[in-house]
Amino acid sequence: MAESKNNIITHGLSGKVGDLIVFSQRNGKTIVSKAPRDKTGEDSQKQKDHKRKFQKATLYAKSVINDPVQKELYSAAADTSRGMSTYNVAVADLLNAPDIETLDLSAYTGNIGDVIKIIVLDDFAVKEVTVKIENADGTLVEEGSAIDSGFEWIYTATASNTDLSGDKITIKATDNPANLTEMNQTL
Repeated sequence: MAESKNNIITHGLSGKVGDLIVFSQRNGKTIVSKAPRDKTGEDSQKQKDHKRKFQKATLYAKSVINDPVQKELYSAAADTSRGMSTYNVAVADLLNAPDIETLDLSAYTGNIGDVIKIIVLDDFAVKEVTVKIENADGTLVEEGSAIDSGFEWIYTATASNTDLSGDKITIKATDNPANLTEMNQTL
């Protein structure tokens, strides 16, 4: 894709020229790109799944635009100078689930008040991070929500856990469109 410098010939052009190039407009600029090839054959299951997810993303973006509170949140992240509209930010948010970058269990020794630190990234915003601690036999020790400290999410233990061997820690992170990412770690 190339950007055409505004000149008298290409200014405002839009459409396909033969089977070679396509002109389109984006933020007042003329964009020139290679013409798409005609599709042959049936979509694979992966392609069908991707199309379905993109359909959900467009429906989510339309619901954001129609909700004044959500629209204001997403509009704050839009960068119209780069061609990123409120709609684009909402579509991207649904398409990208949160990413659990780091799980720091170094300060968790099984005592009440011990902390577990989690770094979770998202292209827009992380809505909630939960922590679940289970003993090796699967019995629940505790579970609850971590608190956002600005840089990391911090979970403070509320139950005593005398035997950490084989315990399973489950972290779940969600964003505004309810994308869920889960990470498990065994002690």
